Amino acid sequence: MEKLKKKIGSLSFWNWVIASIIFRLILIYFPKNLNLSSRPEVSTPLTSFRRLAEGYWLKQSSMSPYAGSMFHGSPLLLSLLGPLTVKRIEGQPNHLLYSLVSVIADLVSAMLIRATGQNLQFAYLRTLGSLDLVKQIEGSELRSSGDVAALIYLCNPFTIVACVGLSTSPIENMAVILCLYGACSRLIPLAAFGWVIATHLSLYPAILIIPVIFLLGCGPDAPPRKLFLQRHQQKGVLNESKLPPGFTWRPIIHFAFWTLVWSVYLLVLCGISLKQFGGLWEMFKSTYGFILTVEDLSPNIGVLWYFFAEVFEFFRNFFLIVFHVNILFIILPLAIRLHHRPCYLAFVYITICSMLKSHPSVGDSALYLGLLGWFVNELSDMQFSLFLFCGYVGVSLLSPVMHNLWIWRGTGNANFYFATAMVYACLQIVLVVEGVSAMLNHDRKLRHLITGKLHEAKS
Repeated sequence: MEKLKKKIGSLSFWNWVIASIIFRLILIYFPKNLNLSSRPEVSTPLTSFRRLAEGYWLKQSSMSPYAGSMFHGSPLLLSLLGPLTVKRIEGQPNHLLYSLVSVIADLVSAMLIRATGQNLQFAYLRTLGSLDLVKQIEGSELRSSGDVAALIYLCNPFTIVACVGLSTSPIENMAVILCLYGACSRLIPLAAFGWVIATHLSLYPAILIIPVIFLLGCGPDAPPRKLFLQRHQQKGVLNESKLPPGFTWRPIIHFAFWTLVWSVYLLVLCGISLKQFGGLWEMFKSTYGFILTVEDLSPNIGVLWYFFAEVFEFFRNFFLIVFHVNILFIILPLAIRLHHRPCYLAFVYITICSMLKSHPSVGDSALYLGLLGWFVNELSDMQFSLFLFCGYVGVSLLSPVMHNLWIWRGTGNANFYFATAMVYACLQIVLVVEGVSAMLNHDRKLRHLITGKLHEAKS
C-alpha cells in the first residue's frame, strides 16, 4: 500500500510538471507575450531582456556594451544569451529560443529543488532518529518537501511571469539553487561554481557563503550536540554512531580552493570579453557599482527608488550606506540562531535580500517562495499563512493597476504605486518574522518532547 501511494504521488508530480511547462509554452505563443517584458515588476535594469539586446547590439557594433548606461549585466550573458536576442525562426514568435532557454532553466531549477528537498527530509528524519523521536511523528503525515517545493516553484505565477516576460531571473535563480544543491549533496566544486556565478550575476547572493559554510561543515540538518547529550544523559554510555558530526574545516578549505579557481576563470573570461572596452574595471563599475549606488530610479516593486528620488542629494551617500549595511547587520544574529538549519538560514537571507535590494523583481520572490516549500513540515503551524497568501494575491493584482493609473492614465501619482511596494515589503517582513518564529517553535517542541521523555524516565 505504501509503495502504491508513492507511485501515485510520483505520477501526480510529473503531471503537474508537464502541465506547468505546457502552460508556459502557451503563454509564449501569445501576441508579444502579453507585454510582460515591459512590466517594472518583471524587468529591472539588471534583468531586462531589452537592455540585454541593447548591450549585445553595442558589442556587435564594436562599442562598449556598457556605453549609454543601458546594459548592467554580466558580459558572459552577452556571449551566451546575446545571440538569442537577434535570432528569429520564421513563422514562430519573436525570441522563441530565448524563451525556451528560460523554460529549461525553470525546469532544471525545479529538479534541483526537488533533489535538495529530498536530502533535507532524509537529514531531518535522521535527526529525529538520533533523538529517538521517530515514534512521535509516526501518527502525523510527513509531506514530501522536495516535491512540494519543486511544484511551488514551477506553478508559482511569479516564476511563470518571470519566465514568459523574458527576464534573466530564471538564470540567476538557477545559479543560487545550484549552489545550495551542491552544498547539500557535498559536491564542493558544483557548490563553489554556483556561488561564484550567482554572486557574479547579482552580487547579493554573496551572503549565502555563511549558509554554505554551515552546510559543508555540519550537514544540511544538524541538531545541536547539547540537545543530543540532554536526550541521552539517562543512558550510561553514549551511542557514538548517533552523535551528530562536529564542525569540520576540510570541506570549507576545499570550497575556498574551488571558489578561487572558478573566480579566476570567470574573471579571465570577462577580461577577454571586455579587452577592447575598458576591461574588468568597466564591468565592476557598471554592474556592482550600479547596484550599490542605485543610479537608476525607475519604478520597481522595491522601496529604494522612491526613497532616493525624494532624499536630498547631501544625504544620499549616508542613506546608501545605511540601506546596504542593514543587510550585513542581520547576517550575524540569524547565523547564530539558525546555524543548525543552514538551508532555512539561506531562505531567510534570500528573502531579506529580495526585500532590501536596489532593483527587486518578482523573480526574486519566486525563488524564496519555492525554497519555502522545503520546510512545509516544520512550518505547518506558522501563523498568518492565509493573510500572507491573500496579501501576495492582492499586491499582484493592484500593482499593475496602480502603475497604469500613474504612468498611462495620469489620474494618479507615484504614491499610488509606491503604496503597493510598501505593502509588498511589509508582507515579506511578516513572512520572515513568522517563519523564523515557527521554526524556533518547532525546535522548542522537539526540546519539550525530549525533556518530557527524560521526566518520564526519572519517574
